[in-house]
Formats: sequence, structure tokens, C-alpha cells
Amino acid sequence: MDAVRDGRWVRQANHFTDRLGPPEPGRYRLYASYACPWAQRVLIVRELLGLQDLLDVAIVDPIRDERGWRVPGGGFLSELYLATDPGFEGRHTVPCVWDVKERRIVTNDFPQITLDLETRWGGTPDLYPKELRDGIDAVNDRLYHGLNNAVYEAGFARSQEAYEDAVRRVFATLDFLEERLTGSEFLFDRLTESDVRAYTTLARFDTVYYAHFKCSVRRLTDYPAVWAYARRLYAIPAFRETTDFDHIKRHYYMTQTTINPNRLVPLGPELDWSL
Repeated sequence: MDAVRDGRWVRQANHFTDRLGPPEPGRYRLYASYACPWAQRVLIVRELLGLQDLLDVAIVDPIRDERGWRVPGGGFLSELYLATDPGFEGRHTVPCVWDVKERRIVTNDFPQITLDLETRWGGTPDLYPKELRDGIDAVNDRLYHGLNNAVYEAGFARSQEAYEDAVRRVFATLDFLEERLTGSEFLFDRLTESDVRAYTTLARFDTVYYAHFKCSVRRLTDYPAVWAYARRLYAIPAFRETTDFDHIKRHYYMTQTTINPNRLVPLGPELDWSL
């Protein structure tokens, strides 16, 4: 389970960490949420690499209650977790990949799922090219600790010190992105895994993280290069077609009741994502 240590929120470890086997039509099913940034990464990569016929998708309901994520056709994601490990006691998270043949969850290890798709299943473009991997890994690490996960550390902090530390990391990372993206189309000289990881947090920033998680020093739109970059990515069908702002808002504001106990979904913000 997620933990709080000295007021700091700590994400639970991913429980299922087997690697994806060779692609086999009809064998693997991805359970994902349009609301979840970790799950959207996999949805984007699946579209970019043209893996739709090799990886089936089931989109869960955006509203998660005490029973967890409701899956298409009835039932809950928790049933798949317990079918795989009857002793599992953590959160039942997306994304996760279900092996239809063996009837078990292969992985809910969100950072590894996209890398497996890119390196084991193939497709183009090459989002994790060998000559850039050291740089991509370094940027991905900075994104995770300073942005992707840090917004959650801010939102679920239980002390002022922990909150402020997380928020400072968030905006230091946005400053880093602004500098890196000024005059550049992508984080590297082409579209890579790092752009996918950056985008899913940026797409949610002004809509939920600014107010809901109190990451409110500046808005995404206050960063000219980052805002233009986010809109360039949104213009790519794989990014745009997996971005559902209604799902995003309803999930965060109606599910995370420790932050928003009255479950009120705010109007706005009015953002023009077109180029």
C-alpha cells in the first residue's frame, strides 16, 4: 500500500513485475484508465507503434470507489489481482497487463511496460533508440522524481515541509523543461519515450494538478516553450486520441475524497490545445 513517512507520501511498489513475452494476437489485454497518466503512457505507445492488433485494451470506469476500478462487462480489477495473488493487499492499479492464456496478471510495472513494448515488440518509430538510452534514462529519472510522481507527493503530503519540498521539485523540473525545450521540438532530436512520460503529466497539470494537488506556483500556460511542446504532442493522434479531459477531471475530483471530500468537479479551465 501507499505509505506516509514523516508527512511524506510514498507510492507503493509495483507488485507484478514479470516481463512481456513475444507478441501473440489475443493473448495480452491491457487494463487502463484514460484518467491515469501511467496508463496513458502505455496507450500512447501502443498507438504510436501500431500494436493495436497485438495488445487488446479494456478501459476501466473513471470513478474508483472502495471496491476499486470497475472493468468493462461488470466486475472489478481487484478480482484479477486476487486471481493472480490471493494474498495481495495493496492498491489494485492500472496499467496492468493480463495474460488471457494463463489467466494471470503479468505486470503492473508501469515504467517497464512501455519499454517492453518498445524493445521486445518493436514497431516504429523507435522510441528508445540504443544510442540515446543513457540520456533518455537520465531524463526519465528526473521527470519521475521531479514531476510525474512529485505532483502526487505534493497532493498527498501530510506536512507542510513535505508539500513544499515536492512543489519546489515540480517547478524546478518545469524550469528545466522550459530551458531544454526552448528552440527544440522534443526533449531529444526526435520523439522518444521521454516525451511520452512528460506529456501525460503536462496534459493534467492545469486541469487537475494546479488546483487539486496544490501545485499552484505557476500554470503550465506560464511556460511558453513547455506549453507549445505539450500542444505539439497533443496534435499527434496517438496523444490526442488517448487524452480524455472529462475522464481526468471526474476521476481526480470524484475519487480522491481525502483531498476533495464533497466530490465537486470544478468548471474549467478553458484551455485551447490547438496549435
